[in-house]
Amino acid sequence: MFANVTLSLMGGFVTTIQLFCLTLVFALPLGLIISFGSMSRFTPLRALVKTVVWAVRGTPLMLQIIVIFYGPALLWGMQAPRFGAALLSFVINYACYFSEIFRGGIQAIPNGQYEAGQVLGMTKTQIFFKITLLQVIKRIIPPMGNEFINLVKDTALARTIAVYEVLWMGEKFIKSKGIIWPLFYTAVFYLVFNGLLTLLFGWIEKKMDYFK
Repeated sequence: MFANVTLSLMGGFVTTIQLFCLTLVFALPLGLIISFGSMSRFTPLRALVKTVVWAVRGTPLMLQIIVIFYGPALLWGMQAPRFGAALLSFVINYACYFSEIFRGGIQAIPNGQYEAGQVLGMTKTQIFFKITLLQVIKRIIPPMGNEFINLVKDTALARTIAVYEVLWMGEKFIKSKGIIWPLFYTAVFYLVFNGLLTLLFGWIEKKMDYFK
């Protein structure tokens, strides 16, 4: 019984990992782009981006998942794929959170460093990649680590639209077998995954200390 439950949960955990990894692949670069929009000198663009970020961060992720999954079917009669709808919801949501972390990190860099780069004849792109980026990465590692851990736990919300992630697989044993311990067993998967992420970010922070 234990072996069957473990295999079933591992199958769901694969979906959890896929959702986690794909969210990061798309949300991190999108978050950086959004952060540039929120710092734009073009007022209408800046206002629009800030409004979108405020709306996404101010509403529940579960609500966003439901709207993105059921919205196309109700409006245009198109059924969105469950995993795709969940992924899109996570990407949009976390890109907005990441954008605020990026923005805070970029704006924390003293203006004097930008001016020094300009004096040396560097372009804005060169200043960003050669002077700013490494310092931004170092500053945003702790908050990014927190968001990564939150993302691992938030993947459980995909069960709202019947994406068969690890928590959904654990819950199904209550309905099919009348046992609850597999649901608690799912906590082991989350704890191990988050433990590994904690160790990884701790190691990265130590490595970044060399750049003081």
